[in-house]
Amino acid sequence: MGKKRVAVIKDDKTGSPGETTRRVVKSGKEHGRIADIGTEALEEETTKETQKEGKKTTKKAKKRSKNYLEAEKKVEVNKLYSPSEAIKLLKSISLSKFKGNIDAHLNVKEVGLKGEIQFPHPTGQKQKIRLVDEELLKELEKGKIDFTLLVTNSKMMPKLVKFAKLLGPRGLMPNPKNGTITENPEEFIKNAAGKTQFKTEQKFPLIHLTIGKIDSLEKDLEDNFQVLIKAVGRKNIQKAVLSPTMGPGIKVDLSSINN
Repeated sequence: MGKKRVAVIKDDKTGSPGETTRRVVKSGKEHGRIADIGTEALEEETTKETQKEGKKTTKKAKKRSKNYLEAEKKVEVNKLYSPSEAIKLLKSISLSKFKGNIDAHLNVKEVGLKGEIQFPHPTGQKQKIRLVDEELLKELEKGKIDFTLLVTNSKMMPKLVKFAKLLGPRGLMPNPKNGTITENPEEFIKNAAGKTQFKTEQKFPLIHLTIGKIDSLEKDLEDNFQVLIKAVGRKNIQKAVLSPTMGPGIKVDLSSINN
């Protein structure tokens, strides 16, 4: 968990052919995954952060497979597709030989935006909620994390303080603001079952979330996408990209989705 990946971002407007910018960003289950041109949603904020820090960028052309280049030709780079158009096209440009995911990449207005969603259709992703007890504390001592949400009561909370550096950067530290510190944790877990948490990257205003599988019904995927946009708030979103696990991403027009 928390592995580092290199997001390679192409600037078609100002860069010369083959010119790219490389930046290491955290990804993984706790940070949201990054898929191919879904990383395009990273372009604006990553470039700003690099310039702010005064860091030099490394230029290196990214090699794409023949199949990827063929799939990329089917996507109009400057077009904003309606959700239904994007989802239909995604099914034809997915390159994975397994049943991959369809992921939403949202560039939002501020870091720290988070909430929860009750998707109307299965996404293929399961949330694992753990209640803090002595057994879990022993696992944390070994650096083991096998949950997506941690719940505790005020009595056990002091025992978690020493794990703040382990849990905090992953957004897993219990917090009274989202109800994960409660005197009735069992009731919270019962109510949270079936819901999906969303949050931005730790340092970037970006949200990555799976809305379904590549073989899900188009209508189900569109329903899930609309619920996600409404939960995050269309007014909070600057850019939306949908992408398959393997394959190019597609920019999505959100004007048809009412909040």
